[in-house]
Amino acid sequence: MSAKKWGPDVAALRHRDFALYVSANFLTTIALQIQATALAFQIYAITGDMFQLGLVGLAEFLPAALLALPAGHLADRIDRRLLILIGVTAELFAALALVFLASTDRISEGAILSLALCFGIARAIATPAARALMPNLVPKEYLPSAVAWSSTSWQVATIAGPGLGGQLYSGFNGWLYPESPAMAYGGAALGFVGAVLLFFLMHGRSVTVMARKGSDFLAMLAGLVLIVRNRLLLSTISLDLFAVLFSGATALIPVFAQDILHVDAGGAGILRSAQGVGATVTALLLTQFPLQRHVGRRLFMAVGLFGVAAIVFGLSRDFWLSAAAMLVLGAADMVSVFIRATLVPLATPDELRGRVTAVESVFIGASNELGAFVAGAGGALLGAVPAVLVGGSMTVLITLSWAVLFPNLRRLDRFADLHARDGP
Repeated sequence: MSAKKWGPDVAALRHRDFALYVSANFLTTIALQIQATALAFQIYAITGDMFQLGLVGLAEFLPAALLALPAGHLADRIDRRLLILIGVTAELFAALALVFLASTDRISEGAILSLALCFGIARAIATPAARALMPNLVPKEYLPSAVAWSSTSWQVATIAGPGLGGQLYSGFNGWLYPESPAMAYGGAALGFVGAVLLFFLMHGRSVTVMARKGSDFLAMLAGLVLIVRNRLLLSTISLDLFAVLFSGATALIPVFAQDILHVDAGGAGILRSAQGVGATVTALLLTQFPLQRHVGRRLFMAVGLFGVAAIVFGLSRDFWLSAAAMLVLGAADMVSVFIRATLVPLATPDELRGRVTAVESVFIGASNELGAFVAGAGGALLGAVPAVLVGGSMTVLITLSWAVLFPNLRRLDRFADLHARDGP
């Protein structure tokens, strides 16, 4: 038997629409990262209040929670590419509004929260459609590779986005111009413009629609019902929700950077980028060496390591140790993302995928945007360091609890076993 030839598996990227999809997602993600960095620094500069950092995350999460069921229902009934275009175009207009307000010195706490809400609505529309569309862009046998490349693209953007956002915000440490939030928001707007063009170049795809049985309301609930009935789906998605929900290290980076590690916006960008570096290296390795065995066990190990890395970050007073902790945190998170993003499509029929991914997006949003609110509220009540330490400890505890409560997930060996046993 010949040895496997070294080199990245690029078969998924040879499919035109998947290549356009990955490129557009890269630009969207880098734009969102630039914008998130600028928004966090500007609202903290305006208010000096950690709780306000959390409110930005809450404003972005609420639309996803409220609109998940109708957005998922739409993603299973009309062209998913059209929904993505509507959502990303709305993000572009919101970014342009930030540019105008910041450049005319009209930005305020209320404006930031209102526009964060607009971004949340746009993402609630686009995210279920985008996640449901991706498995249709490549043959099923290339799905793990496609997930790895999509995750790699996303993580590279998380490296470049925060660092670029911090540099644009600070005027490249004052070398090019004084501190300017408008420049950061302008960079985000350019990213959204490119994403809109690339999504527009993709071909539309018809959606498999089930014969209607019962009311539209019951049809909207079908994805939620499938998740509740399928214990592998329920355990995988809920583990991400409850574990990451309490680890607020990323959300409190502006506070740690300014008040504990005593670095500027560029240093904070490095901390956020370190998480992306760890995740990107891991994602690139997964494109070459996709997980073959012990999938469930590795998922629990990755989420537990995520919590431990958050604890180290909370205890650290050294900038480079904090950066190393964020790097490990990102690597562990990437393994979790890869497993979940491969497992969910394989266990979900295409005609329900929009609704399932919409519900999943609420869980993911809860672990990110709502997690940012929990971190901000915890930081305001307990202080930044205790909030991160408690959150990381809760992540480890939940990981151990889920390993006991969901033995089928812990014992899951191969993705092929999942498809044969739990797939449609």
